[in-house]
Amino acid sequence: MTPERTRFALYARQGIAALFQILLFGGAWVLAFGVRFDFQIQSHYVELLVASGGVAVLVKALAFLGFRLHRHWWRYAGIRDLEAILQAVVTSFCVLLITFSLLDSGDGLRVPRGIFVLDALLSVFFLGGLRLLGRVSRGRITGLLAGRERLRIAIFGAGDSAEQLMREIDRNPSMQQRVVALFDDDAALRGNRVQGVSVVGTTAEFAAFAAVRSVDEVVIATPRASGADIQRMVAVARVSGTPTRVLPAFGDLLDGRVSWSKLREVDIQDILGRKPIELDSEVLSGLLKGKTVLITGGGGSIGSELVRQIAAWAPRRILALDQAEHPIFELQKSLKENNITVPVVPIIADVCDVARMEALFLKWMPQVVLHAAAHKHVPLMEENPVEAVQNNVFGTRTVANLAGKHQATHFVMISTDKAVNPTSVMGTTKRLAELIVQEMSAIHTRTKFVSVRFGNVLGSNGSVVPIFKEQIARGGPVTVTHPDMMRYFMTIPEASQLVLEAAGLGEGGEVFILDMGEPIRIVDMARELIRLSGLKPDEDILIEFTGTRPGEKLFEELSLEGEGAHKTHHPKVFVGTVRRLDAELLENGLDRMRQCIANQDPAAVVDLLSELVVEAQLTAKPRVGSSSRRLAVVPGGREG
Repeated sequence: MTPERTRFALYARQGIAALFQILLFGGAWVLAFGVRFDFQIQSHYVELLVASGGVAVLVKALAFLGFRLHRHWWRYAGIRDLEAILQAVVTSFCVLLITFSLLDSGDGLRVPRGIFVLDALLSVFFLGGLRLLGRVSRGRITGLLAGRERLRIAIFGAGDSAEQLMREIDRNPSMQQRVVALFDDDAALRGNRVQGVSVVGTTAEFAAFAAVRSVDEVVIATPRASGADIQRMVAVARVSGTPTRVLPAFGDLLDGRVSWSKLREVDIQDILGRKPIELDSEVLSGLLKGKTVLITGGGGSIGSELVRQIAAWAPRRILALDQAEHPIFELQKSLKENNITVPVVPIIADVCDVARMEALFLKWMPQVVLHAAAHKHVPLMEENPVEAVQNNVFGTRTVANLAGKHQATHFVMISTDKAVNPTSVMGTTKRLAELIVQEMSAIHTRTKFVSVRFGNVLGSNGSVVPIFKEQIARGGPVTVTHPDMMRYFMTIPEASQLVLEAAGLGEGGEVFILDMGEPIRIVDMARELIRLSGLKPDEDILIEFTGTRPGEKLFEELSLEGEGAHKTHHPKVFVGTVRRLDAELLENGLDRMRQCIANQDPAAVVDLLSELVVEAQLTAKPRVGSSSRRLAVVPGGREG
């Protein structure tokens, strides 16, 4: 449709609305007379009605025109429309009262005062009531005309979120849903009504309700619910075979608004949900506001989430660096979709390229450096130890050294629980990277160097959850390495927030350990994911145990025995008293490691890793030809 035709349609609609309102004004004036005289109007009052009707309609039309009520869409009628109607009616009431007082001829025949009151009340009823009726009925009429049945929805939760979702259903006729019942675990709410729908009982009573009343879908509208609560509610809905969707936690609603479009399938992250993180706004504002922040591995799961989290603290710019171009492209697209306006500079670079990294530091002079770039896949790094050391060890050393050299205020390295008593090449390289970061803290005293240790991150690239989902989608089997294998888990936003919190807490040289809660059995997670897919584990989808892979442990640890993780002022961030390595031995060991890499000798690389990290227990690769002496602990807490 052309702009001219669009404008014509708009003016035509407004003209029709104005004409209809004029008819309602006249009808209200006539009906006011009828009610006033019990519909037995004497002839002289009929003449007065006719004579005064034109003036009354004109005054009210001008009042409604002044408040632009002819432009309001009935389908979106709400409280503000009612307020405007009341204002227009009160205005016209006052004007009519004054006008007819001035026009009084003094012959004793005047418009009774009660007429003005009745006319005002009827005008509000006609204009407000019809608008409300139009809004409420439009969706139902549209659905009937289209011949489609409306899905019957039950909502778990009877708070503000449920009310907003119900209001959106009423406002949007294209949504073919109808809320038939509310359930809330606050027993005091039983019998209350929200948007005309009753709170039937607690969530535990849903199964009994669904047995006698048809329900097509359950919506969990309790964004502050714990993981255990959501798991319980999903189980209740599952008994009746009702599909379930959930409203994300408030922390995951980027724009802070609750709407039907934000609903999604219940995910394992909801089941294992943890309490929202309370960040120290003052500390993080001082750390990030107005600063240039470099994030290596910026296209990865943690790196990209750090970009989104940091953008909320108004940095001067964010440098998102990654070796792979596609993750950076996806990050840019995500930032645009979520209307993040902080300048984010995309950088394709390898952290092992010293010249390239030096040029970047000289150009941008980042004040805060968050080092998330790393090879993290345990079995792959068992097969590629040279590349693991090159990236995880020397890449870390390059970035950390440049951060200190160019006087960044903070450097944070993302470490892992696999660095504790490591049995894998990947874990050992991350432990060695921790030792390097500690040594950099002693060399570059103007920069606060810290490492942050945590376990697996739900939904991150290469983690078990996406793999299990793919296997379930293919019809199984779901492969688990061992029935007793357990891991610590946290969500991507939680891990990123706590990394920032630890960055603000660091004074230099610390290894921070994040509270991961209780470890979770991997097979239990697999079974829950199968159930969330509407299937039965061991029946619809089989679970196969494949055996532990090279470098894997059944249980991960977050700290070494004797490290003594101490509390910080944040309840989920601890600091470990982690042993350091003698600086000379560390440097000599790294020089020898460079030679091993230059010779492309993976066995020698693994052997030297075991020598530098004394607690490592690398058994997957043979150790050959090492004549180097073992390192021993020397006084002062350093290893020698």
